[in-house]
Amino acid sequence: MTRFSSSQYALILGASSGFGAAAARALAAHGMSVIGVHLDRAAGLADAERLRDEVAAHGVEALFFNVNAADPDRRRDVLDAVAGHFAERPGARVHFLLHSLAFGALKPLIAAGERDALTQAQVEMTMNVMANSLVYWTQEVVRRGMMPGGGRIAALTSSGARRVLPHYGAVSAAKAALESWCRQLAFELGPQGITVNALQAGVTDTPALRKIPGSERLIAHALERNPLGRLTAPEDVARVLVTLCSEEGGWINGETLRIDGGEDVVELDWTREPAQADVGNP
Repeated sequence: MTRFSSSQYALILGASSGFGAAAARALAAHGMSVIGVHLDRAAGLADAERLRDEVAAHGVEALFFNVNAADPDRRRDVLDAVAGHFAERPGARVHFLLHSLAFGALKPLIAAGERDALTQAQVEMTMNVMANSLVYWTQEVVRRGMMPGGGRIAALTSSGARRVLPHYGAVSAAKAALESWCRQLAFELGPQGITVNALQAGVTDTPALRKIPGSERLIAHALERNPLGRLTAPEDVARVLVTLCSEEGGWINGETLRIDGGEDVVELDWTREPAQADVGNP
C-alpha cells in the first residue's frame, strides 16, 4: 500500500465537501498531512470541523482555514501561516496541491431581461474562482519554495468544458480555461520535477452538482450511459489521486484524465426513440 510521510502535505482548495473532502480522507489514510482551505458557514462549517478531526485521527496534521480561496489577501494569510508551521518542522513541504473550487454563476448568456443574463462581474468571478485561482496559488506556493521537485498539482474539471448545458456557460468557459492552465503549468513546471494534470470526473452527486439546473436529468442520463451502471463517487477520484501522488504516478503530466467508469465515451441521444431505419442490418 502506498504510504506517504506526514511531512508531505496536501494543500486542498475546496476541502470541506465533495472531491476535496474525499481526497483529504484518502491521503490522510495513506499518511499525508492535510492543509484544507474552505469557505463554510453553519452546517457546512460543522462538516469541515468533522473532516479535520477525521484527518487528524490518522495521526497526521490537519490545518484547516475557513477563508475565501479566491481572495488574494486570504491566500497570502494562509500561506504565511503554513510557512510559519513549516519553519518549525524541518523537511515539511507541500507535496500535492488540489484545486477543487466549485463556485460560479449559473445563468444564461442571453436572456429577455438584463437581470436574467450573466453580467461581466459574474463571468469574471466564475473564471477567477474556478480557473485563474489555480495559477495564483501555484505561483505563490512555488515562489515560496514550498513545493520541491516531485510535487504534484491537480485540478477538477468536467465534460462541461467541451459540452453545452443550460445555464452552464460561465462554468464551461472556466473549466476549459482550467484545463489550458494545467497544460501550460505542466510545461513550465516540468523542469522542476513538478507534474500538473486535470481530472475529469464523471457525473457525481455532490452539493455543487445539485446547484446546476436540471441536475436530476444529468444524473439520470449518466446512469443510462455509464458502462459500469452507476455514478462516479468522490472516492473513485480520491483513489486515483493517491496513485497520482505516489512515485508510480510521476510520469503522468499535462493530461486531462477521465475518471468516470467509461461514461464520457458513450454517446447516446435519449431524447428520442430510434427510427426503424436506424436499427437492424443495412
